Amino acid sequence: MKQLTKAEEEVMQILWILEKANVAAIIEKLEEPKPAYNTVSTIVRILESKGFVGHEKEGKGYLYYPLLRKSEYSNQSITKLVNNYFQGSFKSMVSFFMKKNDISMEELEDILKEVNDKDPEK
Repeated sequence: MKQLTKAEEEVMQILWILEKANVAAIIEKLEEPKPAYNTVSTIVRILESKGFVGHEKEGKGYLYYPLLRKSEYSNQSITKLVNNYFQGSFKSMVSFFMKKNDISMEELEDILKEVNDKDPEK
């Protein structure tokens, strides 16, 4: 799976929230300063060529929608991070973030409880 640029990821974040949107609706949700319509339109077409976005005709324009769930992309991105920076070890990654972010034992216990309470099918 291809990686997204920062601009592409911003657009995808909006599409994951809106589920379907035209370029104008995407621009409306972007932070100031708003990019030009043509810029966002180009980003959406790039996302489509990469296989992240599909479209359907609506009037004279198009509605765009994600072809990939956010959780799928997140999982792929985290796996790449772990493989590239932590030699494939999630334990090393968690240890690193605990040390660098000063996570308390209480926060760690909350994380472990949340992990243990998750349904493995989700």
